[in-house]
Amino acid sequence: MAVKRSERSFEFAKKLISDGHVVLDDMDEWSEHQPSAQQENEFIEKHGYGEYGRWHLGVDDQYPEDTKSRYSFPYGDFENVHRCGVIAAEVRAAQRKYTDIEIAAAHLHGMLDEKE
Repeated sequence: MAVKRSERSFEFAKKLISDGHVVLDDMDEWSEHQPSAQQENEFIEKHGYGEYGRWHLGVDDQYPEDTKSRYSFPYGDFENVHRCGVIAAEVRAAQRKYTDIEIAAAHLHGMLDEKE
């Protein structure tokens, strides 16, 4: 099955934005702001894959829940939603024709732009 939008993650991201857990950075800063593999592993070790998955808009159920491969389209740093991460997810989803993820990311993008 293809990657699909995680409603749980989308709702979590909207709540984070509403609560002010945001970084309003520029669209090309995601490569510097996204968590490293080591940071991801440390987060998973402390919080588990369920919490890790909440920081990704996409889920691929062909992979087990306890693997990183299951989760895609990250949008934050495990504390805040990053504008650059949301834009990166929006662009990549559009390129790969994951319309439901693209629409979710565009919605989050709009919420973030309202905060500026």
